Amino acid sequence: MAATDGIVLKVTNIVLFLALLGSNIYSVAGPTDIYRHVKETYVTPSYYANYIWSLIHLLLIGTMAYQFTERGKSVIVDGVQWRFALLAVLNFAYVWLWGHHWYITSFILSLLVSATVSQIYYIIKTKHRGETLAEELFVHAPFSLWHGLSIVLVVLSGFTAFGRDAAKHPHVGLWSKVFVFLAFVFLESTAVGYAFASVEGDIAGASVIAFSLFAIFIRQTHSKFVHWSALAFFILSLFNIIKSVYGTVRRGSSVLDDEERAPLVAGSGSS
Repeated sequence: MAATDGIVLKVTNIVLFLALLGSNIYSVAGPTDIYRHVKETYVTPSYYANYIWSLIHLLLIGTMAYQFTERGKSVIVDGVQWRFALLAVLNFAYVWLWGHHWYITSFILSLLVSATVSQIYYIIKTKHRGETLAEELFVHAPFSLWHGLSIVLVVLSGFTAFGRDAAKHPHVGLWSKVFVFLAFVFLESTAVGYAFASVEGDIAGASVIAFSLFAIFIRQTHSKFVHWSALAFFILSLFNIIKSVYGTVRRGSSVLDDEERAPLVAGSGSS
């Protein structure tokens, strides 16, 4: 029954996912690699940052299959509803506009993408806790990564739309340094927010931002200020991610220890 319930939405999700996947593959493997022919900014990351998309798409393949299960149907079809389809369309439009150098319009689209994925993220995190490994991998993980990446894309799109062309103006002025520093503060604080967002933390979302800061460090070698600032904020983000993971492991160990001791305490009391 779960396989055929909401079949129209399930098929729509698959079609739009394939369209989004195809457009992203074409943008990289097509005649003109758009990621190598766009405006260079003072926060443009290394090309390797785009591989985050590859991981998201790989997990979303599992999402498209998972929606045909009973649990997947309740989360994706009944919970997320048509928001994924809307997100795919907005993201497709964003990539197309950005690749065709419509930078201000693509910045506006990046805000809409971030708002839409934020809605999906909120629904999943507050109403559908991961009960199985499949749900963690194919529901929570891809949208956590997408949500973190959408924050990064808003920052990058803002600099692309309103910042100076670094290829034409390699010297980073005072005001540019101020805005770059504020952008790094925003990204690092957002990564910390992800890491300590709940009892378990959202390591996936935090890791996307940390990796993006590291990718900026790799790419931006023309300015020592930008280069080393990106590294410093990457290290701060990484430290908080490790701290969050360590805290989660310790809490898990404490819970297990309490559960193991509880029967012994009860037994000694009854004797």
